[in-house]
Amino acid sequence: MATPAPPAPTSSSMASTFRAYSLPLILFAAAMFFQLFVIPKSFPPSNYDILGVRMYSSIEEVREAYDNITSAWNPGERAPDTLDFIKIQYAYELLTNPLWKRNYDIFGIDEQIDVIEKVKEQYAGESFSKIELPLLDSVSSDIQDHDLTVITSKDFQTMFQGNMPALIQLCSFGSKSCDKFSDAWKKIAALLGGVANTGLLELGELQLATHLAERKPTGQPFFRNGLPSLVAFPPGCKTSNCLVRYEGELSVDSVTDWFATTILGLPRILYYSKESLGQKFLAKVSLHKVKVIFFSKTGERAAPFIRQAAKSYWTHASFAFVLWREEESTFWFNSFEVESAPAIVFLKDPGVKPVVYHGSVNNSWFLKIMEQNKQQELPQLRSATSMELGCDPGGYSRAGQHTDTWYCAVIAGRHSPELSTMRGTMHRVEEILSNEVESRSADEEQSIAPAAGALKSKRLTFAWLDGEAQKKYCLFFLQSETSHETCGERTDMTDVPQLYIVRYKRNVTEEGDKPEKKPKSIWDAVQDQELDPASQLVAKYNGSDEIPEIMKWISQIIKDGDSRDLPHYRTRTPHLVPEDSEPIWSAGVQSIPSTNTIKQSIRGILRGLYDRIGGDPRIGPILLLAALMSFGTIWLRRSQATPVSNQPSQPNSKEGSRPRRDRPRRAAKEHLPPSITDMEPKDSYQWSLSGSDSD
Repeated sequence: MATPAPPAPTSSSMASTFRAYSLPLILFAAAMFFQLFVIPKSFPPSNYDILGVRMYSSIEEVREAYDNITSAWNPGERAPDTLDFIKIQYAYELLTNPLWKRNYDIFGIDEQIDVIEKVKEQYAGESFSKIELPLLDSVSSDIQDHDLTVITSKDFQTMFQGNMPALIQLCSFGSKSCDKFSDAWKKIAALLGGVANTGLLELGELQLATHLAERKPTGQPFFRNGLPSLVAFPPGCKTSNCLVRYEGELSVDSVTDWFATTILGLPRILYYSKESLGQKFLAKVSLHKVKVIFFSKTGERAAPFIRQAAKSYWTHASFAFVLWREEESTFWFNSFEVESAPAIVFLKDPGVKPVVYHGSVNNSWFLKIMEQNKQQELPQLRSATSMELGCDPGGYSRAGQHTDTWYCAVIAGRHSPELSTMRGTMHRVEEILSNEVESRSADEEQSIAPAAGALKSKRLTFAWLDGEAQKKYCLFFLQSETSHETCGERTDMTDVPQLYIVRYKRNVTEEGDKPEKKPKSIWDAVQDQELDPASQLVAKYNGSDEIPEIMKWISQIIKDGDSRDLPHYRTRTPHLVPEDSEPIWSAGVQSIPSTNTIKQSIRGILRGLYDRIGGDPRIGPILLLAALMSFGTIWLRRSQATPVSNQPSQPNSKEGSRPRRDRPRRAAKEHLPPSITDMEPKDSYQWSLSGSDSD
């Protein structure tokens, strides 16, 4: 009997098989694509392959191979293809230069590869004999010619003894791009002077250079963006795990701005025009701050040391830049007495003449004049300046910790023309007391001697207080029926500035003899902190606004405070309210990752994936192996599956009997087939069982 042919595969079974083996097919296709397209592009023939020599051959072997190739060339008979000649000549010149060969062998640097395309386009259709040689231009490799500070491995260790950040340039003296960048690097190093350590590391320091380079999946050190490569170490960073690589434009402005913003976290200083300076800067800066305005001819960003000063002196001053234009010179001279740029202007108290400095700015000189001009002519008593001014009972005099008695003369009031007038008067008082005038009479000299002596010895300080912002502090010293005219919010048009002087006295003997005891409870600790270390006695001035009268009154207060045995009255002074919120570059906010940091992390992850996918030759074999293993696993699982067997036929069923059809549940009873109990089959008989009940 003939065996029936197997049934033809249906489209549904083919689709099921394809879906089952879809993963191995995808992996196999990816492996083939990687091996046929990605690998040849990521690993092109090397310059050694072009010359037909082994990798890392010596210069002598390269020359010998080049001579063997060129000896067979003849312009008339055996002329080489122009492109082949260019590639061979390029490989020969690259591998016979010691610096270029070192960079190519160790770091894979081939920065003049674009020469091949340029020469190919220039001599298209020409004979190889017409190509001008050499193809590559060499640069000076002498350190003295570069006039740069080159660091060694020993110098590198000394750079990280403190917490100073560092910016290091990795370069080669045989590199054209490094030679072009040398002048810009000198300017960058000068601008970062005093803010960060800088150094140039030549690739000849192989151990250190390979340590700072990036790594390919094959383990070869390389520089992703070529040479020069800039790496920065943030403050406190002393390992390669925390270094940051620069990937932007190699210009002075771009590099210094990146380092100051990303590495140091310094604030940017904005430029303002003639129209916007008043509205967007002068009108918005706090009144207690000194305004520092830089006039620049070039329009470059602020140098890092200026931005560092803006961060260090943010409680005292605000900074702005203005681009100098010759057509606006008259306006700036009439406004601030600026004659030319570069220049720096310090704007202090209202009505006070601006302080102007002309000429270029360097780090040490700028910090010196900044320290001299950080305060207004009459400094403001604030939470950030109370200790420095010696007007805090928890601190000490400007004369030092050994001075037990000192004074602080304060003019308090709300911002108003009256307060500005009194601030100018008090500044004039301070100037007269600090200067020796020969025209004074003996009586006048004697009347102001105590105040002049205290000011000279730094036991007397002049300041002013914002009575509106420091309401509690102001009322603490000026408790009277008329204090509402000086302290607190303005309720009417009356503003009356008030002059008072505070005598601070520390009992040095009592502080030295006081035994150190541990608080028994939290309440004891709170009580110990309630009283200020120094006692305070307050005297309010109720005289005229005449300068001689004010000086005599201050002198009399100081004379009595130094000579008379006044009570040692200690209390708890209200704290001065901080008038400035913490800036965005404060220490507390630096712990929050910035947008640049997050972008850099994401970029690093993507680069790592790209390097693994495009630069790791193991990816192709791994994909192929995964495809084979997946295919075998699926085939084995499908072959071991139990096929569905036919159900065995019933004993009384006949071959070829039609299958029983399902009938509806609600069919009439008369259409139901007879039950086996309704009639007796023809060939049936009954078995007699022994021992049954029928017997």
